[in-house]
Amino acid sequence: DNLFELYFSRPRSSTTPPPSPQPESAKDQADGDKAEGDKAEPGEAGEPGEGQRREGPRGQGQGQGSREPEAAAEPGDLESLLELAESGDLPRIAAAMERAGAAVGVDDIRFASQTAYYVRRMLEHLGVDALEQRLGERLRERSDEAQAEVTALMAARSTLQKHARAYVDQRYELFGRSATESFMNEVAATRAIGELSLRDMERMKAVIAKMAKRLAVRHSRRRKIKNRGQLDLRRTLRANAGYDGVPVDLVWKFKRKDRPKIVAICDVSGSVAAYVRFLLLFLYTLRENVTDLQAFAFSNQLVDVGRILETHGFDAAMKKIVDEVGSGSTDYGRAFEDLQQHHWEVIDRRTTILVLGDGRSNYGDPRVDILQEAAERAKRVVWLCPEHPARWGSGDSCLPQYKPFCMPMAHCSTATDLEQAVDDILLAYD
Repeated sequence: DNLFELYFSRPRSSTTPPPSPQPESAKDQADGDKAEGDKAEPGEAGEPGEGQRREGPRGQGQGQGSREPEAAAEPGDLESLLELAESGDLPRIAAAMERAGAAVGVDDIRFASQTAYYVRRMLEHLGVDALEQRLGERLRERSDEAQAEVTALMAARSTLQKHARAYVDQRYELFGRSATESFMNEVAATRAIGELSLRDMERMKAVIAKMAKRLAVRHSRRRKIKNRGQLDLRRTLRANAGYDGVPVDLVWKFKRKDRPKIVAICDVSGSVAAYVRFLLLFLYTLRENVTDLQAFAFSNQLVDVGRILETHGFDAAMKKIVDEVGSGSTDYGRAFEDLQQHHWEVIDRRTTILVLGDGRSNYGDPRVDILQEAAERAKRVVWLCPEHPARWGSGDSCLPQYKPFCMPMAHCSTATDLEQAVDDILLAYD
């Protein structure tokens, strides 16, 4: 709707046409009166008379009604350019700007930083170089007449510049802003989540929503169609025994597809919390496709945060989760013990266990045995680690001990990595 209105509306400049200059002599007054008469009678045919022609940049030009919009200023015609700027005829000015914009390819604008470039190109096409040359000559003169002409020339240039700027701004909104937004979104999506600024965080909400929508479309469950699939010959013959083996009723083989079931276990301590924010946003945006989703957060004690995410706005929910859960000393072993003791029933053969964390357990017992049992019980375990693989196993990192039971254990530092990981998980259910 906004684009429609923008496309068919006239660009709005921040200027109003300057008033016509006051006549400075009796002859100028007479010429001005005749020009006003021409304005009142736009239907008169023929070329303008001698009194109507411009005597100079400040002379009284022909009435705006005596020239059709198609006859706007030609490039390099200084007198016509000045007359156009002083006319106040918005349709004529708009037509001239449209032609100049088409000549310089303003519709190719893609970034706001290109605005000044295209404005200058349009003005040059209209003939502003001649205007500026005349302005420079008059600035070197000291007479009152020269100073008056300088004022008129500067006003004309300012008027044309503002109309050109308004036109370029409109074309940018039509053709450039979406390209700029796509570029900025791509930059944010490929930037390490730990390096995102507050402004990027706001942008990332829209980026994550688009990614989740793309995944939802890609992995939407298709309706079962009976006449599709691989023919089951044995069952077809058995079902048609009453027809002497003539295959009247065909039986098809269908591959059974499990509905996605994800149990997310997220470390919300320290810098990992930023990654958890976007992972949970990803998963909860996909709730229509992943209806069976359990989310747990821990720093040491494991807490079911599904209810918090469902009953609070997402930002408020994440603040509550980090405040209540993320204050303790990280202990993966304790978290796995809580999972086994209080939430073991959520894991079955359909479950993908998704762990997001750096695997640093402060030299506590990592309880690898529990993760091994969970891997045997579940469909698979996927571990996403924000740290670079070169640091896995250094210091208090337990990732090498967990890795044999995870398929896969992957480095995940950007929103694009998160999208790929969730895509792979859903692909296993297609």
